[in-house]
Amino acid sequence: MEERGTFPLSRARLLALAGPGAGLLGLFFLLPLSVVVVEAFTGGGSAFGRVVGDPIFQRGLRGSIVLSLVSGGFSLVVGFAVALHMSRLNEGVRTLLMFFISLPLTFSGLIVAYGFILVFGRAGFVTLLLAEVGVNPAEFARFIYSPLGLAFAYSYYLIPRVILLLLPVLVNFDRTQLVAAESLGASHLRALLDVLIPQVLPAAAGAFCLVAAVALGAYGTALALVGTQLNILPLQIYSKISETGSDFAAAAALSLILLALCSLVMATGEVFASSRE
Repeated sequence: MEERGTFPLSRARLLALAGPGAGLLGLFFLLPLSVVVVEAFTGGGSAFGRVVGDPIFQRGLRGSIVLSLVSGGFSLVVGFAVALHMSRLNEGVRTLLMFFISLPLTFSGLIVAYGFILVFGRAGFVTLLLAEVGVNPAEFARFIYSPLGLAFAYSYYLIPRVILLLLPVLVNFDRTQLVAAESLGASHLRALLDVLIPQVLPAAAGAFCLVAAVALGAYGTALALVGTQLNILPLQIYSKISETGSDFAAAAALSLILLALCSLVMATGEVFASSRE
């Protein structure tokens, strides 16, 4: 007897369905990537040696790693707390809150940076309010233009990503396990640490790796907030192809190195996330 709901597709039809996606992937990813690879290996790949041996690159690598760890760690802690609270709400309220929480993902990095300047800059709304109680506006505004302030700005659009990844895990968590642990004498905090955290840790590690990779390669927010004053890899690429630089081979080599680092971080996150299955 023939099963209902099954629609066998021919190979030609499968290729026709996959064609548009493959075309977009080739046109907007593989083709630009191949151009960058060709440029990076111009001169036998000597650009990689110039980049890696440059002390500026080594400081920028350390700066990028610290920035991604700080912003990713802060976003994970805040995002986990928000997702845990939202998992206890009814579905309608969660859906409404997710609409507003997801809004930062629709903004470009430049818009985020200018928004933080308008709020926390020297003439920003929060800065002027704090000035009324005696806070020095210049000293306070200096924070938003610092590496720590940049990590804070990154968290604006990293936290929603953490929530989107962790909320389904927390919603599907069996809370009777926490009730059982508390009935056996464990405190609420101890039950969370011993029962909940180990089960959501793979998903949390995967979320951390994802947002850390995003922070590692982010460009627009950093350029608008700190310009080239902060030494991180995306801004190094900009400096090599801006009006003051024209080392396109080194910029291409640095782009491939940054791509490899982000891919490695995301692959690590996939390994952690798959370990819970």
